[in-house]
Amino acid sequence: MRKKTFAAASLLAAATLTLSACGSGDDSKSPVTVVSQESDSGKAATVLDQPFAKPDLVLTDTHGQKYDLRKETQGHPTLVYFGYTHCPDICPTTMSNIAVAKKALPQAEQDDLRVVFVTTDPGRDTPTELGKWLKGIDPQFIGLTGDFATIQAGARSLGISVEPTSKDKNGKLVSVHGTQVIAFSPKTNGGYVLYGEDATVDDYTKGLPKIVKGANP
Repeated sequence: MRKKTFAAASLLAAATLTLSACGSGDDSKSPVTVVSQESDSGKAATVLDQPFAKPDLVLTDTHGQKYDLRKETQGHPTLVYFGYTHCPDICPTTMSNIAVAKKALPQAEQDDLRVVFVTTDPGRDTPTELGKWLKGIDPQFIGLTGDFATIQAGARSLGISVEPTSKDKNGKLVSVHGTQVIAFSPKTNGGYVLYGEDATVDDYTKGLPKIVKGANP
């Protein structure tokens, strides 16, 4: 039976997680911690037995202002995703799926939810570029950019590997990164739910009403 690997703080032994270059190849050399979930389990969301601590990240938002992730999202249900705007497939699909599902929530819960997109390609994803891209998906989404080393460290604290932007075999610039979405509880601020890249609009639509309340999806 085929298995997918998911990042989790509960396991401390190093393993490998296939990364995505958003349609441009993969890399399986970066050590991360994982748990395994059967691919046919029927569950898009993995509830972690030991939640991740929210990354201590201070980056720049789409308005050019400093954004302290922990401070600004304290007490709010929060989804965090690491990706880049030039991605041709996985990143826009993931963010669009969340955006569609978010609209099914009552307005007050939509306003309370924080969806944070942290670029893995800060060389190209300036605050302006991030703002333009996210505006076309959901104007409420928060885009963050900054120093690559800081971004990489924040991602790895969540078990998500991010590699520097490089050229693929065709000479195209790609950003290789993990594609998990981590949900943080408004009650504990712990990252207790993980969605993989195969999560659909329906998966998020079913899960978000519970996530915004800090309950398991």
